[in-house]
Amino acid sequence: QVQLVESGGGSVQPGGSLKLSCAASAASGSVPRFNTMAWYRWGSGPQRELVAGIVGGGRANYADSVKGRFTISRDNAKNTVYLQMNSLKPEDTAVYYCAAKTTWGAVGDARTYPHWGQGTQVTVSS
Repeated sequence: QVQLVESGGGSVQPGGSLKLSCAASAASGSVPRFNTMAWYRWGSGPQRELVAGIVGGGRANYADSVKGRFTISRDNAKNTVYLQMNSLKPEDTAVYYCAAKTTWGAVGDARTYPHWGQGTQVTVSS
């Protein structure tokens, strides 16, 4: 049983920064090699949206709304993915979810991720 545990959410004023972390662990055995890891968020819209995704080699892609402000990174040795969020805006307010899969591709298709974290709340407000 693989678990993804997010941390680092909270409340911040517009223009502030937060860093989210997501650590993968397994109750028994080893953590599988997650070739694709991603951050999604569910705010006021009807469905969760991709924020950023990263593959094992480090290549990343981002939603247009966060380009230049957010940075996704990963530490393969620690089975951890991070999301550094700078210049936060009120519209970034959402529950942020970590997702992982062993396959490649379809980074933006939430249906392809079998592993999800429980979510962490990010609130940007003055």
